[in-house]
Amino acid sequence: MPVEERLGTFIKRAEQALMGAKNAALKPAGVTIPQYAALYVLSENPGISAAELARRCGVTAPTMNTVLGNLRDRGLIERTPHAWHRNVLETRLTDAGRKVMREADSRAVPVERALAAEFTAAELASLMDMLTRAATVLDSVRPDNT
Repeated sequence: MPVEERLGTFIKRAEQALMGAKNAALKPAGVTIPQYAALYVLSENPGISAAELARRCGVTAPTMNTVLGNLRDRGLIERTPHAWHRNVLETRLTDAGRKVMREADSRAVPVERALAAEFTAAELASLMDMLTRAATVLDSVRPDNT
C-alpha cells in the first residue's frame, strides 16, 4: 500500500502537529500534556480513582501513577483514602492545582479553537464523526481485543 494511501500517515501527522502546538502552549504553565489532561479531568470529576482517571485520559495505570506522583510532589493534587474502599485513593485538585489548571486551560483552549476554526460547522461535525468511527473500527481490529 503506497504511503499516500495510508490514513495512519495523515492521522499521525495531525496528531504530532496538535501535540507540538499544545506542548508549546502548555510549557509556560509548567505542565505536560498528560499532566494537563489529568488536571482537566480532575477539575471535572473531583475524587475519582487513579484507574478511572487513567481510562479517561487514555493512558495506562502505571503511566497515570507517574503523572499523579509528579502532580502530588508539586502540591497540585491530594490523594485521600476513600470512605468505604480502603484500597482506593480519591484524587482532588488543591488550590494550587486549580490555579495551574486554569492557566494551562487558558493556553490549551486557543490551540483547540484555532484548529476548529479551520473547518465549517458541518465539516467539524463530520470530522468528529469520522474520527470516532476510525477509533471504533481500530479498536475492533486490535489483536488484544479478541
